[in-house]
Amino acid sequence: MLGSLVAAGLISAGAGAWFLNAVAPETQAAVANQPHVPKRPPVEVVEALPQLKERLDRLAANKQFIGGVLVAKGDQVLFRQVYGKANYEQDTPFALDTRFRLASVSKQFTAVAVLKLQDEGKLSVNDPVCKWIEPCPDAWAPLRIHHLLSHTSGIPDLMAQAEWGRIRVTPRTPQELTETSAQYRLQFEPGTKVRYNNAAFNLAAQIVSKASGQPFETYLEQSILRPLGMKDTGSDVNDDAQGLAMGYGLFPAGLTPQPIANVSIVAGAGALYSTLDDMLAWNRGLHQGHVLSRKAYADLIADHAPDDMPKRRGPHRAYGYGVYVSALGERTSAPFSDRQIYHTGSWAGFRNLVSYQPDEQVTVVVLSNNYHLRDLVLLINQQAMAEALGRPVPAALAR
Repeated sequence: MLGSLVAAGLISAGAGAWFLNAVAPETQAAVANQPHVPKRPPVEVVEALPQLKERLDRLAANKQFIGGVLVAKGDQVLFRQVYGKANYEQDTPFALDTRFRLASVSKQFTAVAVLKLQDEGKLSVNDPVCKWIEPCPDAWAPLRIHHLLSHTSGIPDLMAQAEWGRIRVTPRTPQELTETSAQYRLQFEPGTKVRYNNAAFNLAAQIVSKASGQPFETYLEQSILRPLGMKDTGSDVNDDAQGLAMGYGLFPAGLTPQPIANVSIVAGAGALYSTLDDMLAWNRGLHQGHVLSRKAYADLIADHAPDDMPKRRGPHRAYGYGVYVSALGERTSAPFSDRQIYHTGSWAGFRNLVSYQPDEQVTVVVLSNNYHLRDLVLLINQQAMAEALGRPVPAALAR
């Protein structure tokens, strides 16, 4: 579901302190539902990054990129444009506010919902999972919510479970997902390894539901999305969302629609949809202190990977709660070392990357409805980031 990006950069357990020292005291003190949520800019074409415009125009003309790109510095939009069609079978062009499936970009919303409930005093990330999940298998006794959010739980992921091919296309309830995961032993002692895990985020969403007394999707909408004005963001867990772009894959026969999303099986891991501007509102609200307390935000972006985690190819990447932190630009042919907070997403014909550079408050959103554009989406995202920061613009990814 998520293509892991091998990104450079190093951030320690002091990640929260690094970020908070880079912003104003009044921002550090901001908490959820403050009345100062940034005003949203008008939704209109903006092409104030000439190098990005030239590259995207060329790619679109050659039908090499389809989707939308938004770049902003603070609240000022530097680039907003869409390319290709939302649905080729229906000849529906993209609009600037077309809704895309976010796939694993959704994970940060689940993590934030947990942390917001912690801010409200309704749970703690140190709570045992078995406090909230009943019945709870004996194997889960050592599990904490923290392990679910940091990919350190040891629960077998969905794709490691038997009959994945059937699960992939079969609608499931949250309880059914939990019951299936509970059938398996843990693959390792919680907290000792990192292994990317969609099943764990489904469990986290169920805990949000239990702790809030509401369906996960209702709590998310009422407590997080609505206060930020994110009217075009929501969950398609019931397969009833309107106005979504069709997802595609690039196969030998050409661009092929991927109509079966079945995001019910990734309810807490990848079921959300959104737009370019809603994702800007999200980044501004989240990273400027309008959603979480100072402590909760520091926990969100801290590195929760074990200290003795085996070396990956390339420098270390920090594993936050539903986000990564690293110098993502070092993956390019003109490397730049700015730390970025980001996550990718890929599911049902979509490929996305949303990144944020906190020192200069640069947001880059790249949403594509072509699943097979992993490298290109990363390159476009980092070309946009480099130009917005005034860095040399890379021509390619590093190999």
